[in-house]
Amino acid sequence: MRLSRYFLPVMRDTPAEAQIVSHRLMLRAGMIRQQAAGIYVWLPLGLRVLKKIEQVVREEQNRAGAVEILMPTIQSADLWRESGRYEAYGAEMLRIQDRHERAMLFGPTAEEVVTDVFRAFVKSYRDLPLNLYNIQWKFRDEVRPRFGVMRGREFLMKDAYSFDLDEAGARAAYNRMFVAYLNTFARLGLKAIPMRADTGPIGGDLSHEFIILAETGESQVFCDRDLVDMAAPGDVDFYGDLQPIVDARTTLYAATDDMHDAAEFEKRVPESRRLSARGIEVGHIFYFGEKYSKPMKANVMGPDGQEKPVHMGSYGIGVSRLVGGVIEASHDEAGIIWPESIAPFDIAVVNLKAGDANADAAAEQAYAALTKAGRDPLLDDTDARPGTKFSTMDLIGAPYQLIIGPKGLEKGVVEIKTRKTGAREELSLEAALNRLSAA
Repeated sequence: MRLSRYFLPVMRDTPAEAQIVSHRLMLRAGMIRQQAAGIYVWLPLGLRVLKKIEQVVREEQNRAGAVEILMPTIQSADLWRESGRYEAYGAEMLRIQDRHERAMLFGPTAEEVVTDVFRAFVKSYRDLPLNLYNIQWKFRDEVRPRFGVMRGREFLMKDAYSFDLDEAGARAAYNRMFVAYLNTFARLGLKAIPMRADTGPIGGDLSHEFIILAETGESQVFCDRDLVDMAAPGDVDFYGDLQPIVDARTTLYAATDDMHDAAEFEKRVPESRRLSARGIEVGHIFYFGEKYSKPMKANVMGPDGQEKPVHMGSYGIGVSRLVGGVIEASHDEAGIIWPESIAPFDIAVVNLKAGDANADAAAEQAYAALTKAGRDPLLDDTDARPGTKFSTMDLIGAPYQLIIGPKGLEKGVVEIKTRKTGAREELSLEAALNRLSAA
């Protein structure tokens, strides 16, 4: 992408309404624009990151055996009345009527819709297990939307729903999602800590939320340091025994400040392994058995010839919230530091003097070579001053900058800057392109 043809409305000054780092940097980097309270337009740079996070989430769900569908944003109130949640959900649900005065709602979640899909098509235990997932916009009418995409009213969410014949099968499905979440967050460059959680309006008796560590996190986290140091499970047999992987993480102590007992933390965790930090919730998983299947008559014929309600679980990841969460966990005073897996552009080719024949030719050569190598470069071919170019590229967080200018070319070198460390290295253009093409 050429910056001269791109839409990147960066801001020099910090917006007054932005209270946390991710909100400030997303506005300054031209990633979002507020349309109404808690509702945002995703501008080109922000949308690129959102789509890349979405793709990582999708790949890990697919690998764990989930099957993607797309459910509507507008749902019938009748389904929610069947499950008993329509009145119980509360003021966060946006209730509306269509032109025929039928009660509808903007879905805050989709347990009822997916259960209706399931009961329409699945009749036998032979079609189980099944996990259907959906990456779709949701709406929850927060009383105080704030912190940008971290607590908006409209948000992009991955929600998956498992269906199994019995509790044993449902807990195996729960473990598959547990492991898939660990892998997902690791691919996003995040350290995720699973901890037991309240089930809230979703219901059920087993739930974990996944917390990522960030200095500006919304909750104080207390945990065993070994949880943070554990590597992601990686390539596992998702239909094998995953319980040891889950047990290794759930038997270690972890809690947030709203559920923390100071004495229990000190008793259960050796002092050398105690960790206190700030954290942000980015995922939540639930097992709730027959809570929806029983009232909505989502039954299958069992091997004994008897009909029975299926056991279900649901599994959410805040895809749009993760954009803010990654920034909260990875930034410095100059701007965002994107992990390579989700950077909007992985290499910024900075032409320090657009209009200079040698600099233009070298920058064009670099841009073409990196594109051909399958990288995702952004060519700054504008006539802005070098200082402005550097500050813009630091702000938007490309992992590498390839800096090309007349003075360096006279010496036969260009410069590579690594955004995360600030390290700089002078190389020939050919060597720099070989290095970046293989990065």
